[in-house]
Amino acid sequence: MEILWVLMALIMISFVLLPFLRRRRGMIEQVPAGHPDAADPADYGFVRTEELDIRMPGPDQDLLDVLDVVQHTQDYRAAQQLLAGTEIEGELRWQRVQAFAGAAALELQQRPGGVSEAPGGQWLRVWRTEAPKDAGGAAVHAEFLVQQAWRTSTPGTDDFRIIMEEAKDACGQAALLSPGDPVPYIVELSVARGLHYSQAEFEQLWLKILDRAPAHMGAHLAALHYWCEKWHGSRELATSFTEAAAARAPRGSLLAAMPLFGVFEHLPEVNLVSSFYQSEVVTKAIHGALFSVQAARPDDPMLAHVRHLLIFFLVRSERWAEAMNQLIHVDGHVGALPWTLSPDPAGEFAVYRALAVAGYEANGGSPATLAQ
Repeated sequence: MEILWVLMALIMISFVLLPFLRRRRGMIEQVPAGHPDAADPADYGFVRTEELDIRMPGPDQDLLDVLDVVQHTQDYRAAQQLLAGTEIEGELRWQRVQAFAGAAALELQQRPGGVSEAPGGQWLRVWRTEAPKDAGGAAVHAEFLVQQAWRTSTPGTDDFRIIMEEAKDACGQAALLSPGDPVPYIVELSVARGLHYSQAEFEQLWLKILDRAPAHMGAHLAALHYWCEKWHGSRELATSFTEAAAARAPRGSLLAAMPLFGVFEHLPEVNLVSSFYQSEVVTKAIHGALFSVQAARPDDPMLAHVRHLLIFFLVRSERWAEAMNQLIHVDGHVGALPWTLSPDPAGEFAVYRALAVAGYEANGGSPATLAQ
């Protein structure tokens, strides 16, 4: 299971690959015992820092169980069955494809193989050999190649380009095996970024995704990063893209939270003073995200992602009670932005959680009032 602890943190980073890493030094000052800022998160039933699960933003026990079986037995069939039973248009299939590809990539990295040892991730190679027409295996293989390119080679080099070209071909093969499946095209969004697709090429790819899953948030997050990087981090283009996505979001869709992800993407470009987090642009984005959370299905796979990002912004905005309301829904799992961008995701999350508890109690809150 040790691989999994690293795996899911890396998966959530590759989901959007946002180039942002903050420092938390100086956020919490030492306070005397009995002071409101010395409040104990354990009083609220929150999980101890060392027990926080960094593998995913929220629970997916079926995925964890299958990953455990596959990695212990090196038999791909459990993964094949899980993907076959996961609807192709939903967010869950995309996240599970990433998880299986990431597991194979990390196994290969840890066990590259040799004369007397088979390389790690052998189960994926067997999967593709024994079931070449299986759409799930084809999608996992395409994502595996994308992750290999970003992890093992430098963008712009021949090695990187060769792997990305192979990934592009694999995406095409996966798409042919499952015509209504958006996942192969979502995988290709990372290829588009790596191979510097032109705007026309990217828009052609994006239209294929919209035809199959117009409200797919994972796809929108991947596309957001393409726009930001392709056009040198243009905040205007990113803002236009996220606001358009939020405007056309159907009721119950978390796309209304896209502007908040756009703000997060460009935090290094703004003045990080406390007043920024009470500014109109941040306040508007927070309200959109809160609205989307309230309207979303409780089992939406992307809900935890939005809640985690809301915690970051609500704490920074000193909106303590609202931050606590998000914490009670996601505490225990921290495999999401922004925590996965830290070398210590659990510790980063714990800092914000402690700040939320301290601020909440300093303003009259308590475990009893939170439970009401």
